[in-house]
Amino acid sequence: MSGLQTQDFPSALRLTKAQKDQGSTESETKPKKKICCACPDTKKLRDECIVEHGESACEKWIEAHRLCLRAEGFNV
Repeated sequence: MSGLQTQDFPSALRLTKAQKDQGSTESETKPKKKICCACPDTKKLRDECIVEHGESACEKWIEAHRLCLRAEGFNV
């Protein structure tokens, strides 16, 4: 009976490794922060620009913030 357990162990090990590999892929694509806390520098510049000049004059900062958020894993 101990021979049977030895044969099952490697397949269980492979399954566990495969599950860990899938989990790491999912965690890499999911954001690690809340969207409100991500990219504080570009968010501040974007917000200040919009307050002072209006949204239409701040496309450069808005796009910079979007690119930063995308780099953090958000789909915006």
